[in-house]
Amino acid sequence: MIEARGLTKHFGNFTAVHELSFRLEEGDTLMLIGPSGCGKTTTLKMINRLIAPSAGAVFVDGRNILEQPVEAMRRRMGYVIQDIGLFPHYTVAENIGVVPRLLKWKPARIQERVGVLLEQLGLPPAEYAHKYPHQLSGGQQQRVGIARALAAEPPIVLMDEPFGALDPLTRQQARRDFREIEELRSKTVIMVTHDIEEAFEMGSFIGLLDKGEMQQLGRPQELLLQPANDFVRAFLAEKAAQLELQAVTLADVFPELSIGERPDGIFLEIPSETPLLQALYQLARQGAATVVGLTAHHGQDRWFQLDALFELFRKTLRRWNN
Repeated sequence: MIEARGLTKHFGNFTAVHELSFRLEEGDTLMLIGPSGCGKTTTLKMINRLIAPSAGAVFVDGRNILEQPVEAMRRRMGYVIQDIGLFPHYTVAENIGVVPRLLKWKPARIQERVGVLLEQLGLPPAEYAHKYPHQLSGGQQQRVGIARALAAEPPIVLMDEPFGALDPLTRQQARRDFREIEELRSKTVIMVTHDIEEAFEMGSFIGLLDKGEMQQLGRPQELLLQPANDFVRAFLAEKAAQLELQAVTLADVFPELSIGERPDGIFLEIPSETPLLQALYQLARQGAATVVGLTAHHGQDRWFQLDALFELFRKTLRRWNN
């Protein structure tokens, strides 16, 4: 779907990005993380042609983006930035419909699309469609910015610190809302963040940069359990235990959790791809040590008790804290 080959950017004698390469398929989410000034945002801007690369190229569906009309190329990439950039004199509906209007969609189609996105993001159209940005909270404005990026159904979505300006509670809710948008599962997403936990929570792949160079690109578990070098190890060390609980799923640890016959107890349906930390929260909210989880793995139901999950949680903490 999208591929970067040797992306490089020089600003005078300073190299902001050096020979960055990756390939993403439909449905992949790449989180770019690293220290301030490591080249994350510069990379995102080169992908969108807001900055011209000094060397290298970006390909979408096998076509070099430099060989495409810039307006047409950008309309295939939704873009969300930290300060949102909503038009203050446009209503919520008008802000979301900007790109579809440029593409000459029919008004009825635009109205339907705006309504669908507002519903998905927890902003009922009857209440919010005719409001102006100054009448919204920061979290609500961020949701409108995301809806605008998705409005024209782009196959690629670029996001630069989209939740960075929000308070912690609003930020968590905004991330949950984002993950629950069904259509995002068929899109390729590249997101810049400084938040390690956010990267592990939302990314199918993580690219850790330092001084413009990719230190490691891989799945969250790979960076955590198989760090490529000392920089990667040190960057993740402080929150390693929590990150493992976010990166490892129930499917990964079934041998340590599963029990044979279905026992008596209260059952929840928990998908096998659920991270351990999320599964623990879901089960603990039931408020009883006898709670038993139900999940499907390779077409079979498996059973595990809350106590077993707690023990795995404790083992993880002990391993990283020793």
